[in-house]
Amino acid sequence: MPYQLTPRLLTVAATLSALFVGTAALAQDPSRTDRRQLLAMRKLLFEAPLIDGHNDVPWQTRERLGNVLGEFNFSDTSALQPPMHTDLARLELSGLGGQFWSVYIPTSMAGPGATRAVLEQIDVVHRLVDKYPQQLQIALTSTGVDRARRAGRLASLIGMEGGHAIDNSLGALRQLYRAGVRYMTLTHSANTDWADSATDEAEHNGLSSFGLEVVREMNRMGMLVDLSHTSPATMHDALDTVRAPVIFSHSSAYGVTQHARNVPDDVLRRVANNGGVVMVTFVPSFISEDVRRHSDRARLERLKIRNQLTATFDGEALDTAVNTALDQWRTDNPAPNATLKDVADHIDHIRAIASVDIIGIGGDYDGITSVPVGLEDVSQYPALFLELRARGYSDRELKAIAGGNILRAMRAAEKVAADLISEPASDMVFGRN
Repeated sequence: MPYQLTPRLLTVAATLSALFVGTAALAQDPSRTDRRQLLAMRKLLFEAPLIDGHNDVPWQTRERLGNVLGEFNFSDTSALQPPMHTDLARLELSGLGGQFWSVYIPTSMAGPGATRAVLEQIDVVHRLVDKYPQQLQIALTSTGVDRARRAGRLASLIGMEGGHAIDNSLGALRQLYRAGVRYMTLTHSANTDWADSATDEAEHNGLSSFGLEVVREMNRMGMLVDLSHTSPATMHDALDTVRAPVIFSHSSAYGVTQHARNVPDDVLRRVANNGGVVMVTFVPSFISEDVRRHSDRARLERLKIRNQLTATFDGEALDTAVNTALDQWRTDNPAPNATLKDVADHIDHIRAIASVDIIGIGGDYDGITSVPVGLEDVSQYPALFLELRARGYSDRELKAIAGGNILRAMRAAEKVAADLISEPASDMVFGRN
């Protein structure tokens, strides 16, 4: 099926036409040679297509605008303060063909109202696509991704961050799938009532019996099980249970940076056997050991300052005094920078420990306050892939990392769901079975 000449594809085509102009001048001017390589990489990524596993634009609209999209100019967000990492202008330069938009709600919203809140975030994604129909298109399947790409639009998928959003209800889980959710992160920063988080004290030693049933029900529907944010015990329990590939929508390698949010080597090997995907993230403290250690020092310093000031201040005055003192500490102890090369190091490690065929990209743009040098916003994906090419990655490997691996996992999960279509929905009710 030929590509349709939509406005987005025409823009990309016009950009790529520079590849064939002025070859002699490019050879004489290194900066223009670099630009030619960059344009060629954008073309490779667009064809792959590049699919990012996690972007928090929907939460930005809630925090900044209360989900009122009427005056939100997603074509250009450069005037917003603090700056956003994502808009349509920069997406044109990114090489992206697909994006999982995260429908995140914090763990403080757990319990009654959690499902309503996440439905509001799903609604934001659908309304954003409706507002920009020439640039964005909802995709619910791997075939839908290809359909959107062929139409020259960014395939817009929905990933749900945090199992607390289902409020311990398999019925809610099923209806969220019907609303378009195609992966769910089993936990966020705190445990759910049925799964342990990577950044909380263990309660269940992994997954409870209800948590195992959540995983089975996700496989039955075709919803990808996302193990980012989960504890290693939860990772292993899920891998023991699943019949479809798992994903990590935004995690990196623990063997490189010893952050609790990263994936241990033994799990990486199991993901390779499972056919899953670890979508390497750009969060500075996850990809740089120096940044992680500085973040730990800052956290301990905050506790120390608060303890020292508690006798003098209370309430909001205490918070203000702590923040002022911590700002001074940060000025005296500047944080190191993570870089694009740190991200590439994680990719190298996962390839060496497991396989290039389990690697994807999950930048976490607009969900993080700082970014690696060289990956300042969504337009910078091609620079990362140029670094990988310089490290010896073949075009086949680059395309697999960009989107081939996650599309393969999606197709496998869809096949499992098709095989299980005759199985009834689970009757398990939390606290009764």
